[in-house]
Amino acid sequence: MTIRLFASRDDAVKWLNPVAEAVSGPEPNGTVTIDRLTPDTEYWYRFSDVEGRRDPYIVGGPARTLAPVACRATATIDARWGSGFVATATVRNTGTEPIDTWRVAWRWSGDERLQTVWCGVATTAGVDVTVGNASYNGTLAPGAATTFGLLVSSSAVPDGLTLACNR
Repeated sequence: MTIRLFASRDDAVKWLNPVAEAVSGPEPNGTVTIDRLTPDTEYWYRFSDVEGRRDPYIVGGPARTLAPVACRATATIDARWGSGFVATATVRNTGTEPIDTWRVAWRWSGDERLQTVWCGVATTAGVDVTVGNASYNGTLAPGAATTFGLLVSSSAVPDGLTLACNR
């Protein structure tokens, strides 16, 4: 199946000026990724089969692409011992506009348990952890950074943490 994206509903209805397309695999359900789309933009979509026959009925959309990620987060494990570790996470505004709030998320790989967080507000749901800014460190100018810290109990200290940052 071929999926075509259009910049307007009118173009999609008329099959005019597609801005991107992708071919799906043979599975009846799944995900298709189309690169190089404009962030935070609406697109409409249409389908055609493997032989190029256009679906005459379905005009999907609008579907909005995600806004660009304006922050990056990294972590350093500062100290480790047999039953846990201390880490410092750095959050940096990588965008061109100030941000007034941020969230950092990751997933534990083992039996880690968050004991304390400083300079951030944590929520956990099983192995998923999210730390948001405190009231005093959410605003970051372009290029600016802030940190938060973690005290974690664990039977095995991971090599590192893979963090995802968003606003």
